[in-house]
Amino acid sequence: MTASVPDSERARRALSSLSALAVGDAFGSQFFVPDNRFRHRARELPEGVWAWTDDTEMAASVYREAVRYGEVDADRLAGSFADHHDFDRGYGPATGRLLRLVREGADHRELAAGLFDGAGSWGNGAAMRVAPLGAYFADDLEAVAGWAAVSARVTHTHPEAVDGAAAVAVAAALVARGEPGAPGTFLGRVADLLPEGALREGVRAARALLIVPEPVGAAHRLGNGSRVRALDTVPFALWVVAKHLGAPLESALWSAVAPGGDMDTVAAIVGGVLGADPAVRPRWGGRVEALPGWALT
Repeated sequence: MTASVPDSERARRALSSLSALAVGDAFGSQFFVPDNRFRHRARELPEGVWAWTDDTEMAASVYREAVRYGEVDADRLAGSFADHHDFDRGYGPATGRLLRLVREGADHRELAAGLFDGAGSWGNGAAMRVAPLGAYFADDLEAVAGWAAVSARVTHTHPEAVDGAAAVAVAAALVARGEPGAPGTFLGRVADLLPEGALREGVRAARALLIVPEPVGAAHRLGNGSRVRALDTVPFALWVVAKHLGAPLESALWSAVAPGGDMDTVAAIVGGVLGADPAVRPRWGGRVEALPGWALT
């Protein structure tokens, strides 16, 4: 970590990322509502205020872990996920069950490793929540990828899910550093920092598809998150980011939801990455449910 960057600046970047992530999540949830429980939660808010989902709730734990401790402790993060797990936020069934069992005293490592007949989850949940971590640790890209992997394996142990989290965190770090470069350069740097595997090839495919002018065409090749798989979500989300570097966040979020699919998660990733630049000021921030107070203290 570069000593010349004060903790307050790292925290400012992380909060900017979390705030924009929540905007993307809440915006996307207006089009994609997981189930009736989430609709009930949304109705508790004043009219016209958008509710965020489990994406933001889990990202708030990641943010607090980075800002409060300057590291990621897997046990502590698992405890935070479990303690703040709100059943009505639209969690997937596997993650919801895991967090319930962690609250009851089970070991998150055994639970996460045992999912899906021992293969571990390859879902997009680790990627959707990690951008604030990338913003905080941005001054050391190797540390970003390492801490992202630690945060991912609390719930997602499949290599594709871990690499998806690393890709999003590194992308947020590059934006936070103010050096994303041209769209192709940006995606190339993200891919180069990933291990060989399907996710790395997915980011390379996203780079090759930058010639595609509109998001529906790109999503047709890359996926739109409808399979709730990191490989089906992260490459397209980073394609959207790359196409909107320097553009208003709102235009990026419209592109994120245009192809359908897991719209709140894709938009959360896009918001979290682009929001790692504190100069980003989401116009829709006032329309979104406030961030949880426990994360900010």
